[in-house]
Amino acid sequence: MKDDTSQQSENIHGMVSGVCLPDDKTPEILSLRPEKFPDYVGQENIKETLEIAIEAAKKRDEPLDHVLFHGPPGLGKTTLAHIIANEMGGDLTVTSGPALEKGGDLMGLLTNLKEGDILFIDEIHRIRKAVEEFLYPAMEDFAVDFVFDKGAYARSIRHRLDRFTLVGATTRIGLLSGPLRDRFGIQRSLDFYSEENLMEISRRSAALLDITIDEDGAKELSRRSRGTPRIVNRLLKRVRDYAQVRADGVITKKIVEEALQYEEVDEKGLTSLDRRYLTTIIEFYNGGPVGIEAIAATLQEETDTLVDVVEPFLLKIGLIIRTSSGRKTTGTAYSHLGVKKHGQLFD
Repeated sequence: MKDDTSQQSENIHGMVSGVCLPDDKTPEILSLRPEKFPDYVGQENIKETLEIAIEAAKKRDEPLDHVLFHGPPGLGKTTLAHIIANEMGGDLTVTSGPALEKGGDLMGLLTNLKEGDILFIDEIHRIRKAVEEFLYPAMEDFAVDFVFDKGAYARSIRHRLDRFTLVGATTRIGLLSGPLRDRFGIQRSLDFYSEENLMEISRRSAALLDITIDEDGAKELSRRSRGTPRIVNRLLKRVRDYAQVRADGVITKKIVEEALQYEEVDEKGLTSLDRRYLTTIIEFYNGGPVGIEAIAATLQEETDTLVDVVEPFLLKIGLIIRTSSGRKTTGTAYSHLGVKKHGQLFD
């Protein structure tokens, strides 16, 4: 029988040797995120632009120019940052605007970047002004300035950085300051995906998840996914659960329809929040126009949630319009909800 000392020694050896102990084995998390451009579906113009820029940067042995992606959430901005890092062969460091509360937070990230690394800042429009100013020399000159002491004794020391690429992502390009926006050499807007692109994504993801989906099932799922890859993957996982528990494990159009009833996602892809948003404008404000703050107060939702998550798709499919006086619902919205407008029932 082994004594406590020898047993303790074996346990320590197991921890530092990289050998998994019996209770230390955890399953690897499956990622549906593509890692190379050939696997990335949609946004063809953006892909081609980046492929040309990356190939040119490699030929010159230079870092890729700084890149800014903007558009609604869930369209692949973060995924493109991962692909850029993989294609350039650099390490990816991920952070977000709200996480960079002071200059020291950003300094720590910048000084740890190596030659050719990628720094990805999500929600870059939410960076504080004082922190943003540290980015200017870092992006232009690959340097940061440290200031010591104050007043008459103040002195500045410039620290050189390894050449890196900053990739920024924002859902609110209008909130980005001009000086910061102008320092990005590549600026691209991501748009909603076509139904065909979403079907291709759903088939690829279903194969990775080891679930069978037929053509009609993929089409129905894509039709309800608001033109957004993140949503099609999220709904696919919920439909997979339903198919495996309540059906034979195959995703068909009927299975998609039944499963998404539980998710409260209708045939246009509208969620309960979308329908509450439209109903609020119609019932409380006679179809509008009404300001976004009033809608948010009535729904008890954050204004940013409505502007960033709800409105882009409703505007895209023509259920609301923005005017100088506020938001208005369209006849299509009345028809979709089956409510009356000026005494007429829209079916």
